[in-house]
Amino acid sequence: MKVTNSKELKQKLNELREAQKKFATYTQEQVDKIFKQCAIAAAKERIKLSKLAVEETAIGFVEDKIIKNHFAAEYIYNKYKDEKTCGIIEHDEALGIAKVAEPIGIVAAIIPTTNPTSTTIFKSLISLKTRNAILFSPHPRAKKSTITAAKLILDAAVKAGAPKNIIGWIDEPSIELSQELMSEADIVLATGGPSMVKAAYSSGKPAIGVGAGNTPAIIDESADIEMAVSSIILSKTYDNGVICASEQSVLIPNSIYEKVKEEFIKRGAYILNKNEMVKVKEIMFKDGNINAGIVGKAAYTIAKMAGIKVPETTKILIGEIQSVERDELFSHEKLSPVLAMYKVKDFDEALEKAQRLIHLGGNGHTSSLYINSQSNKDKVKKFGLTMKTARTFINMPSSQGASGDLYNFAIAPSFTLGCGTWGGNSVSQNVEPRQLLNIKSVAERRENMLWFKVPQKIYFKYGCLGFALKELKDMNRKRAFIVTDKDLFKLGYVNKITSVLDEINVEYSVFSDIKSDPTIDSVKKGAKEMLSFEPDTIISIGGGSAMDAAKIMHLLYEYPEAEIENLAIRFMDIRKRICDFPKLGKKAISVAIPTTAGTGSEVTPFAVITDNETGMKYPLTSYELTPNMAIIDTELMMNMPKGLTAVTGIDALVHAVEAYVSVMATDYTDGLALRAIKMIFKYLPRAYRNGKEDTEAREKMAHASNIAGMAFANSFLGICHSMAHKLGAMHHVAHGVACAVLIEEVIKYNATDCPIKQTAFPQYKYPNAKEKYAEIADYLNLKGSNDDEKVKALIEAISQLKKELGIPKNISAAGIDKKDFYLTLDEMSELAYDDQCTTANPRYPLINEIKDIYIKAF
Repeated sequence: MKVTNSKELKQKLNELREAQKKFATYTQEQVDKIFKQCAIAAAKERIKLSKLAVEETAIGFVEDKIIKNHFAAEYIYNKYKDEKTCGIIEHDEALGIAKVAEPIGIVAAIIPTTNPTSTTIFKSLISLKTRNAILFSPHPRAKKSTITAAKLILDAAVKAGAPKNIIGWIDEPSIELSQELMSEADIVLATGGPSMVKAAYSSGKPAIGVGAGNTPAIIDESADIEMAVSSIILSKTYDNGVICASEQSVLIPNSIYEKVKEEFIKRGAYILNKNEMVKVKEIMFKDGNINAGIVGKAAYTIAKMAGIKVPETTKILIGEIQSVERDELFSHEKLSPVLAMYKVKDFDEALEKAQRLIHLGGNGHTSSLYINSQSNKDKVKKFGLTMKTARTFINMPSSQGASGDLYNFAIAPSFTLGCGTWGGNSVSQNVEPRQLLNIKSVAERRENMLWFKVPQKIYFKYGCLGFALKELKDMNRKRAFIVTDKDLFKLGYVNKITSVLDEINVEYSVFSDIKSDPTIDSVKKGAKEMLSFEPDTIISIGGGSAMDAAKIMHLLYEYPEAEIENLAIRFMDIRKRICDFPKLGKKAISVAIPTTAGTGSEVTPFAVITDNETGMKYPLTSYELTPNMAIIDTELMMNMPKGLTAVTGIDALVHAVEAYVSVMATDYTDGLALRAIKMIFKYLPRAYRNGKEDTEAREKMAHASNIAGMAFANSFLGICHSMAHKLGAMHHVAHGVACAVLIEEVIKYNATDCPIKQTAFPQYKYPNAKEKYAEIADYLNLKGSNDDEKVKALIEAISQLKKELGIPKNISAAGIDKKDFYLTLDEMSELAYDDQCTTANPRYPLINEIKDIYIKAF
């Protein structure tokens, strides 16, 4: 039923109350199943919901709202998936005390226009996790997107076993219906403007609400200025500045003021002069309040509305002011990419003014300090003790930091940020399922643990296959299942394996029904034969397709019930994915033997499978898929055709280049990537020209491919692969060719010190892709007196290498019809944006920017 008036609201509340009574009897296992399925449903529809929210509200940025929706699903799920919320949740035998969790009842959820879908996802999930019913009151200008998100979660919850009416909403929201809802519910969870939050606390029912934000950011003399400025811009431009925790003012000591100012300009800020500031104030504020028409608009749009001409690439507008009094409009919250900048005498004056700014309208919310915290512990302590803010941050972007579980993993992920009694709130922390105390958190930026994972054993040398396989005897292996393609089987490659297996008395079975781009049907067929044969060793021989197929067969062999579609859900952090990858190795180990020098699949955690009916490719990523043993025997590669040599070799080059500039690159991967790049430039032309006779070139290319594979297995890839995946899938272009026709334009796109958006990854402090491309050029001894010249030289070197190998120079030359290309362009661009490889690209791409790269590469 629809809810449009008081009578219908009362009826809906009665339905929710009955549903909640039933839900209150559910076990932890039942609740957790519902919680997980709702998180999965929300993650899958994150793009659709984001586009709907921006279309309806005209606020914010589609790609950033995608991140919010993804975060609301993935991070919330991972934070609370193991938390006990039903029955006895703590029991201390010695003290004789048990804590029992009981649900509250009906949650009245007030949803803002700025973040309608992500807030709805967040509040739904924490309500379902605690066995509460929830009824949403959308903002009138965001009702369609809010209701769509709520219905999506409801459908997933009911499908997973929840009562039918456990989630509801007001279809035609009004102030009167919202007030009635708050007075009738058992608790109010309010996110919105100050008047709505005040109404929630005046409803007569327990309420959890948020306060206004007016975040000051102090940049100390000891700060890493590049990181500080990049972090502030990253935060301030997030969803066009609508996050209540985003920086509103920056306070800078006189001694570094001009240097910081120059860095802001370098990174895309525009400094307003006095006349321009007057114009911006007139358009931004009406009668002393924020003009709703500028909320969530881009800096360029706001400047245009004010009649000011600025570059279209402008990220934020900055006004230089001194007053921290109430009549200075720029000292207040601006809900847009507009920032006030203060020049102060020293740290103490900055701290004094920051307190005043908080008092003007951000009591209890968020404050931040950029500083060398190791050598200035006294300042950090003073800042933490002085600022009356629940989120008191050190060296982190405040928008992303306040969201939690990203720049400091002890901050709870949330979309409702309590401000404590300072801000008139009942909680002083990020809202989560259990709220007990006002807790003040002083959090420093932390880089998470990184890793380097490769197969346990890698054998390499011409003719090493037999020696390596004989180790299976020492490992007491008895039954081997061999996965390959029909061509290699006919050419006798498998005989080189079976002859050794016969010698060491290992029984075997061969599955050769693998084609390029392995399908779900063929993989399931192979897994079925595995289940029948019961191997303790799985051997794949061939190119990437055979090895990918074997990896997924291994998964289905050990876990026949595994849901490939869910395991393929894209993650933001491999350690926080919604669906955990099962542990492999209980039944069998895996051995990978490449016959091409390009994919590196023998040492990577990646595999791709194609849906027979839809043509959709499912990329699976887990270190569980990394083979236990890799055998790199150049003898198997000597007869590679010239064309295959070229495209697989270029694929390996792109692997190494993208690994080197990835935001997840480390000292461990950088050395491998550089070495692979140099080897490929030196030996690929030789392997292409006379590969059958040039054993050295073949062997070096085999090693280079493997080394590049180890690099990108641990640093991941970037948008060249994201775009190549979609170009190849939609236009049937070989993967290596797809990478090759895109790589030059991708390098041009990434090689900037001032990207529109920087990828958010704690280890990646400021844009450095241009510098790293230049380092590649130096390593190759290319000419150039500065980074720009070196990047240009690298691009020219790659283009020349492609020419030598007979590889098409662009998409058009690869045989793709112009009409067909443009018909698929929009879909390719959106799918490439959502590809798993996009996550590690150094420049965070917008969908329209990916589209532009495709067009330039055409």
